Amino acid sequence: MGVTIHFEGRIRSASDYEACISKLRQFATERGWPMVEIADEIRTLGRVQNEEDWDYTGRTRGVELQPDQNADPFRFEVDEELFIQEYCKTQFAPPEVHVDIVDLLRTLEPHFEILSVIDEGEYFETSDFDLLTEMLDDCFRALDEHLSQNPGSQGPVRMQGGRIIDIIS
Repeated sequence: MGVTIHFEGRIRSASDYEACISKLRQFATERGWPMVEIADEIRTLGRVQNEEDWDYTGRTRGVELQPDQNADPFRFEVDEELFIQEYCKTQFAPPEVHVDIVDLLRTLEPHFEILSVIDEGEYFETSDFDLLTEMLDDCFRALDEHLSQNPGSQGPVRMQGGRIIDIIS
């Protein structure tokens, strides 16, 4: 259940990284999205490769945007090799927020060697707004059904780091 945009890839160069950060700042400013700089000396990022969990520990940098109070933060955080692997759940925000994030990723894509995007709303692949809203409606129906059948469950729940969990039982 859920509508989340997953993305990963490697930025071409340090100058491409700076271009991405500039575009992210401009995008956030134009939309009034709050933004926080990420400049951690050493940080551990949970990652998945070939369906295996692993952790990167090392220097990271980037920015975090908050596209909507009902969406996950959009973290653009790269490691020392300029690799990024992130996701942003948008299902509880207006569908236009999902579209904005897809547009942002498309704007950044030329700066990547390869950018892989898995959009559970299928908007990245199709640009079909009606399909996106249909998938969002399906998620809400499934969530409502689960909550009504499981009175001890609750959701959605925002976690301390800003991520949103659909259901906690």
